[in-house]
Amino acid sequence: MKPDTRQSALTRLRRIEGQVRGLQRMIEEDRSCPDIVNQVASVANALSAVTKLLLTSHLSHCARKDPHALDEAVGLITRHWK
Repeated sequence: MKPDTRQSALTRLRRIEGQVRGLQRMIEEDRSCPDIVNQVASVANALSAVTKLLLTSHLSHCARKDPHALDEAVGLITRHWK
């Protein structure tokens, strides 16, 4: 993985980690369900963005060097997006 991709993924994951902690506080504070659901959707979208970043990196970097990496990426996509 390229260093800039690694750093971007880590930055995004740290932000997501903070969002998840915020979700825990929201539940502990008995916040409204719609507010919690909106925040959960935000976390899910952020995780999806990290997934896309990593898959793009894999396809553009690894799959060019190893033909099996492309098959691996296709397997990941079909397994996780049904």
